[in-house]
Amino acid sequence: MELLVEIIGNVGFPIAVSAFLLIRIENKLDELNKILISMIELLAKNND
Repeated sequence: MELLVEIIGNVGFPIAVSAFLLIRIENKLDELNKILISMIELLAKNND
Protein backbone atom coordinates (compact mmCIF):
# COMPACT_ATOMS: atom_id res chain seq x y z
CA MET A 1 0.00 0.00 0.00
CA GLU A 2 2.84 2.39 0.80
CA LEU A 3 4.38 1.66 -2.58
CA LEU A 4 1.13 2.61 -4.33
CA VAL A 5 0.93 5.90 -2.42
CA GLU A 6 4.58 6.65 -3.27
CA ILE A 7 4.03 5.91 -6.96
CA ILE A 8 0.94 8.14 -7.09
CA GLY A 9 2.84 10.87 -5.27
CA ASN A 10 5.80 10.69 -7.64
CA VAL A 11 3.84 10.32 -10.88
CA GLY A 12 0.59 12.10 -10.09
CA PHE A 13 2.02 15.58 -9.71
CA PRO A 14 3.84 15.64 -13.08
CA ILE A 15 0.71 14.27 -14.77
CA ALA A 16 -1.43 16.97 -13.17
CA VAL A 17 0.99 19.73 -14.19
CA SER A 18 1.21 18.38 -17.75
CA ALA A 19 -2.58 18.22 -18.06
CA PHE A 20 -2.92 21.78 -16.73
CA LEU A 21 -0.35 23.11 -19.20
CA LEU A 22 -1.90 21.24 -22.13
CA ILE A 23 -5.31 22.73 -21.35
CA ARG A 24 -3.83 26.23 -21.17
CA ILE A 25 -1.91 25.76 -24.42
CA GLU A 26 -5.03 24.40 -26.14
CA ASN A 27 -6.98 27.53 -25.23
CA LYS A 28 -4.20 29.77 -26.51
CA LEU A 29 -3.94 27.79 -29.76
CA ASP A 30 -7.69 28.08 -30.33
CA GLU A 31 -7.49 31.84 -29.83
CA LEU A 32 -4.49 32.10 -32.15
CA ASN A 33 -6.29 30.04 -34.78
CA LYS A 34 -9.30 32.39 -34.70
CA ILE A 35 -7.02 35.42 -35.08
CA LEU A 36 -5.18 33.86 -38.01
CA ILE A 37 -8.43 32.99 -39.77
CA SER A 38 -9.70 36.55 -39.38
CA MET A 39 -6.39 37.91 -40.70
CA ILE A 40 -6.54 35.61 -43.75
CA GLU A 41 -10.11 36.71 -44.46
CA LEU A 42 -9.12 40.37 -44.12
CA LEU A 43 -6.17 39.94 -46.47
CA ALA A 44 -8.37 38.14 -48.98
CA LYS A 45 -10.88 41.04 -48.95
CA ASN A 46 -8.08 43.58 -49.44
CA ASN A 47 -6.65 41.68 -52.42
CA ASP A 48 -9.99 41.59 -54.28
